[in-house]
Amino acid sequence: MGGPKLINLSLFLFSTFLAIIPSLNGHIGDFDEVWRRRAQEAEEWALKAYEPDPVNVTLAFAKQTKESMKELKEVKKLATNDTRRELRGFHKKYAGPCLVTNPIDRCWRCQGNWADNRKRLADCALGFGKGTTGGKAGRFYVVTDSSDDSSNPKPGTLRHAVIQKEPLWIIFAKSMNIRLHQELIMQSDKTIDGRGVNVHIAYGAGITLQYVKNVIIHGLHIHDIVVGNGGMVISAVDHVGIRTQSDGDGISIFGSSNIWIDHVSMWRCSDGLIDAVEGSTAITISNGHFTDHNEVMLFGASDSSSIDQRMQITVAFNHFGKRLVQRMPRCRWGFIHVVNNDYTHWNMYAIGGSQHPTIISQGNRFIAPPEMFKKEITKRDYAPESVWKQWTWRSQGDLFMNGAFFVESGDPDWTKKHQNLFDGISSAPGEQVTWITRFAGALNCKQGHAC
Repeated sequence: MGGPKLINLSLFLFSTFLAIIPSLNGHIGDFDEVWRRRAQEAEEWALKAYEPDPVNVTLAFAKQTKESMKELKEVKKLATNDTRRELRGFHKKYAGPCLVTNPIDRCWRCQGNWADNRKRLADCALGFGKGTTGGKAGRFYVVTDSSDDSSNPKPGTLRHAVIQKEPLWIIFAKSMNIRLHQELIMQSDKTIDGRGVNVHIAYGAGITLQYVKNVIIHGLHIHDIVVGNGGMVISAVDHVGIRTQSDGDGISIFGSSNIWIDHVSMWRCSDGLIDAVEGSTAITISNGHFTDHNEVMLFGASDSSSIDQRMQITVAFNHFGKRLVQRMPRCRWGFIHVVNNDYTHWNMYAIGGSQHPTIISQGNRFIAPPEMFKKEITKRDYAPESVWKQWTWRSQGDLFMNGAFFVESGDPDWTKKHQNLFDGISSAPGEQVTWITRFAGALNCKQGHAC
């Protein structure tokens, strides 16, 4: 009687083990010499990108924000004409002159010649991803074909572009919808620049940044991403290997550094919209618009992955919008700076975590759901209060609406000990966030005109 039960249990445990192994190796079916070398190189890059004193980075960010806020005062006068009627029409499509509303956009967006000077964008990253230049050092690669072949891509397709080993600035000849048959595995030193056209990565697999460095993803719509079946997938011009089933993330960052994701619009992916795991660091996620999703962002895959202690991520100027549920972000380990984002919707919580991450929330706007038991912004997992009270989760200059509240923890004098940091950010209080994030998401840029 015990035999069949034991066999079934053994099969269950074995299948569970097989399911775990792909996640540990990032869905690499055959961790061959090529992947081992890439993993080793990525480790070296990440250690170089790691900032031993993250307050230096956030302070520099604060100074840039202060400069932008001076312009913002003039912007508001111009945009509203000091009338309540125009303020109420805030969410209508804007058709006036170009408005600079945050320090990243201030760097490039109101220049009418952006299409002739695309690589200007590479000088604009701030936060922990500052210094990410993508394909600035390389030539332009024009995507002309929306088709996809995951093992033998045609020249002119997006997959053919991202597997090249040289730096490339990838642009698109026309608007297109790209359905990826398997996850799009990128090489280092690339920019995917969707400005001037409408590019949708949809109804197929997502984008994978695995053991790479120096990547910019800008101006894409990424949505309705599904789980990839796995199989033979090309990851470089000279390497095709076995991949197991992918998770269905919109953008998966695995063991990578110097990553900047800017002005993307994302919704409805099978797993996360953006996940960063396995020691990924030096990342900025900015000016994004996120809607219609459950688990939005995961930073750190496991409480046991102490490699994520080096994870440093800036989440800035994003709009977390309609029909979102949780994980904006959910963090393990690491240092996460959440600054000047607009949280207009959540159904469970907004910011959560476990395994003592440092989370600094500054100048965000939080509008709580109407239900009384959903007002708390924060959620801590897998630790009693006596433990999580030691974690550094601080709120400064945030705007709380409709009963929203942030449960702080850690040293109550943390702000005093980092006075310059907080004074700098206070020039962009939560009350300004609707303007700072006004143009979040993929922009409707037209050549010859400011975006």
